[in-house]
Amino acid sequence: MKKSLILCALLLTCSIFTFKAQAQLASQVADIFPKGTNVYGNIAYAGDTLKKHRLDIYLPPVKKLSYPVVIWVHGGAWMSNDKYADMGYMVNTLKDLINNGYAVASIDYRWSTTAPFPAQVQDCNAAIEYIAKNAAQYNIDDGRMALMGFSAGGHLANLIGLSNNNNQRDFYYKGQKPDFKISLVIDFYGPSDLTTLKGNDSTDPKNPITLLLGGTVAGKLKLAKEASPLTWLDKDDPPFLIIQGEKDESVNPEQAKTLSDRLTRLHIPNDLIIVPGAPHFGVMFDAENIRKEILEYLGKYLQ
Repeated sequence: MKKSLILCALLLTCSIFTFKAQAQLASQVADIFPKGTNVYGNIAYAGDTLKKHRLDIYLPPVKKLSYPVVIWVHGGAWMSNDKYADMGYMVNTLKDLINNGYAVASIDYRWSTTAPFPAQVQDCNAAIEYIAKNAAQYNIDDGRMALMGFSAGGHLANLIGLSNNNNQRDFYYKGQKPDFKISLVIDFYGPSDLTTLKGNDSTDPKNPITLLLGGTVAGKLKLAKEASPLTWLDKDDPPFLIIQGEKDESVNPEQAKTLSDRLTRLHIPNDLIIVPGAPHFGVMFDAENIRKEILEYLGKYLQ
């Protein structure tokens, strides 16, 4: 009897802690997500205690048997930010997603300052694998998954979307390729080729590309090509919606144009939106015409 009481107390304590953690998380995004959005916060997707191996799932207030999901991959030059990044200037986009019945899953991944490539893509693949394997628990339809990435997160979304139908074992934990399919990639100013990315010739040891690769592009050319989404492009890849700022000071617009051109040559559906006068990121990317295009792509490829 005493053991049963102790067990009940422990379970109650865990429940209270989980509730408080989720309530605190909800308050962090209360001004972003619509009222009634259901939040599952800080899920350990890799089965360990690493802070960067966490994801959040946001479900629409309107109850459904299952929701298509948009997996949010944050930017930060592979060396900063977290799963809340980019949300602050994409408020209307997030509201549109939830209000139109899409779940949002935002994932953390290890920074390059902690672990160089391919740690970041391994983490993202592990997070997506968790979502797919546990889809029923969260009322998610694992047959309708899209990636939406920003800057470095755009690079990772592009890389996963294009390499998913290959068997590049370095991109997965223990070299085991998980069984999931990406239906659509929405790329916000993500690099597509590290060998031609602006700043790739820098010898500064703190340069973002150098930190990602664990060395310069010249010294790590094989790895730089492996880490470049264009390397993995083939005719069986998913559709892409690519959004790029005309005045991007960090990711040269040719990266987006080349990706779109290569997809078009392979007859893969894609559209490229060049935002006039736009820098690397900001509220200009939350514009109504871009949101409309996003919803049209999601409606076509995830419904």
